[in-house]
Amino acid sequence: MAESDQNTDGTVEEGEDENTEDSNLQMELSAFRAKWMSELQPSSGGKKSVPKTADLKRKQEIAKEGKARELFLKAVEEEQNGAVYEAIKYYKSAMQLVPDIEFRITYSRTPDPDRGGSYLEDNENDREIDDLLTYFQQQLTLCDGTMKLCEPETDSTLVHISALPFEVLMYIFRWVVSCDLDLRALEQLSLVCKGFYICARDPEIWRSACLRVWGRSCTKMLPFSSWREMFLERPRVRFDGVYISKTSYIRQGEESLDGFYRAWHQVEYYRYLRFFPDGQVMMLTTPEDPLVTVPRLRSKNSRMDSIMFGHYRLSQDMDNETKVYVVVSKRKEEQKVAEYQRSRFCRRNPAPEAERAFHVGLQLSSGGRQRFNKLVWIHHSCHITYRSTGETVVTAFDVDKMYTPLFFARVKSYTAFSELPL
Repeated sequence: MAESDQNTDGTVEEGEDENTEDSNLQMELSAFRAKWMSELQPSSGGKKSVPKTADLKRKQEIAKEGKARELFLKAVEEEQNGAVYEAIKYYKSAMQLVPDIEFRITYSRTPDPDRGGSYLEDNENDREIDDLLTYFQQQLTLCDGTMKLCEPETDSTLVHISALPFEVLMYIFRWVVSCDLDLRALEQLSLVCKGFYICARDPEIWRSACLRVWGRSCTKMLPFSSWREMFLERPRVRFDGVYISKTSYIRQGEESLDGFYRAWHQVEYYRYLRFFPDGQVMMLTTPEDPLVTVPRLRSKNSRMDSIMFGHYRLSQDMDNETKVYVVVSKRKEEQKVAEYQRSRFCRRNPAPEAERAFHVGLQLSSGGRQRFNKLVWIHHSCHITYRSTGETVVTAFDVDKMYTPLFFARVKSYTAFSELPL
């Protein structure tokens, strides 16, 4: 009896499979006949059926994408719960329906495994946090009104940084900024945790940075809402790198002795400007490549030949454009050595002692994605002062196409070490 039941069941299953196959075949044949008949109909009738076909196809695509989206989100939940094998199956099914479903889904928040959250785009409880600083301060404020900046994740016998007083922690942050005003490092430090984010937004740090850049001209932060906004938005020169310009031209050489040919020379040289927060600046003109020259401009104590040292100031004229005025000259020791060498090899009377200073005017602007990364020449002159008579001779140079703009290049080694705190 058991065998006959099994045979009967098997016969029934085989019959059901055959019926299913027959029904599928009949459906395919019906669809083929309908399509064939629509093609045989007159053109006017075909035009009427085109919109219906397009609407049907669009609805099918929307339904397919919705199903793929549902499977993909289910796979994300399974993966978050640790069921990797199940997640792979759902991922595969979703991508079979819509291959690029991963890029069609946008997430408004991450799931919370503790409460079984899911990746949902539309959530009425989610809202944009306007003031992140106030939000973090409220989260870290304890019941007694004190603020706990950070806590260790694991128990340890070592002293955690959260045990330090707030004043000591802020002093460490001033060392991070350093006297070179490396505010980029301060912003990176704020990404560690909520407590560090609060410390990095301390108004006193940003106020000190603004005073170092603009001096007494920034006693009030109006029209800006904060000292940080002033430092980021107000035009200024940058200190974590060097401004570089490349000039190249072709000049005619001397004619050969036989007059058969004349040589042409391609000349290339670079100008470098390195600014410091204390108002000092270094300027160098050399044919050497930046890979060789830039490391030598890290310190103000550089002994490289032809470097000119001086000071600069920022000025905002009536046209609301920020200009940088630079006055540089060679060090007096180098001038004395050069004059001694000339008088040593020349028997004639040496030239009267004179001091040479170069005055440079530049317009600060922004180009591309970076801010305040471009300096355009507007003035260049040489002032020669004779010590014996006190007379000053000014020679102004024509600012033409040979004065190419200087563009900023960030140099990581300039802010790799901190010599003094802010």
